[in-house]
Amino acid sequence: MKFSFKNDYSEGCHHNILKALAEHNLDQQAGYGEDRYSLEAKALIKEKTGSPDSDVYFVSGGTQANLIVISSVLRPYQCAVSASTGHILNNETGAIEAMGHKILSIEKADGKLTPEDIIPVLENHKNIPHQVMPKLVYISNSTELGTIYILKELQELSTFCKEKGLYLFMDGARMGHGLTSEISDLTLEKVAELTDVFYLGGTKNGALIGEAIIINNKELQKDFAFNIKQKGALLAKGRLLGIQFLELMKNDLYFDLAKHANSQAMKMKNAMKERGVQFLSDTYTNQIFPILSHDLIEKLSEKFEFYVWKKIDEHFSAVRLITSWNTDDEAVNSFIEIINKEL
Repeated sequence: MKFSFKNDYSEGCHHNILKALAEHNLDQQAGYGEDRYSLEAKALIKEKTGSPDSDVYFVSGGTQANLIVISSVLRPYQCAVSASTGHILNNETGAIEAMGHKILSIEKADGKLTPEDIIPVLENHKNIPHQVMPKLVYISNSTELGTIYILKELQELSTFCKEKGLYLFMDGARMGHGLTSEISDLTLEKVAELTDVFYLGGTKNGALIGEAIIINNKELQKDFAFNIKQKGALLAKGRLLGIQFLELMKNDLYFDLAKHANSQAMKMKNAMKERGVQFLSDTYTNQIFPILSHDLIEKLSEKFEFYVWKKIDEHFSAVRLITSWNTDDEAVNSFIEIINKEL
């Protein structure tokens, strides 16, 4: 059996969650997220974000979260702005466009947006009413390339969006990994303060399924529940999501799991750097993108599963390695052993 570094959702879920689901299986509770577990989980999330006036909704996955948020926030003539690497552009089968909203793409090698990146987009969309109106800025933390926003960067982006009347939406599918990165000075409280909407990803950090959408902007809270229902995301057995997030938020399990995944990735990164390996981007989360020879990639493929991300030339390609909350030392040490032997 091969070790998998393909993604951070290969396993089922953390044993605390499985235990809690079993323990409360026969409890009779209200449906549609009104069960006591969901209500307790929402209260705990508000406490940890330091934002008691935020609204919290649970949905099953990241694409669903992005689609519901963006389609509910934007009017028919408005559009989203995203880095070219954004998940909504490359990995959601045109879900946003299918709802009638254009996505304006900005080429960014590191996957992050700055005010300077967005200004030309606004300047090029002043032919009113003949062009779509940029209204929402979509960012991810950590990004699809494993990079993160530091506090100063998010503050600048938040201030810019407020000045320009833009909503700031943070995709948090890997929020735990972004916030627990060794170079991060961003906190959950600051994310809630500086964004209009964001979500905490559970699927990629120890849950079976589930993301928690947190709406901080009161203007966007109104009638949001109707969008959840209309898009088929309101689970009758909402306890399935509530129990999971209650367990993840307890005793900061959510952050401990993400920190473990980051730590395992950094062990592999540092071992390769010591052997002179170059990287596509300098990341400090659970996603790393080493540039390896095709011969070494073939050798590693005998024991590990991972994606070949980008061909560099006829001899080298960048691969993507992702560690999870459950990646153990055996897998990491085995990988490092081959690196040390072959390089």
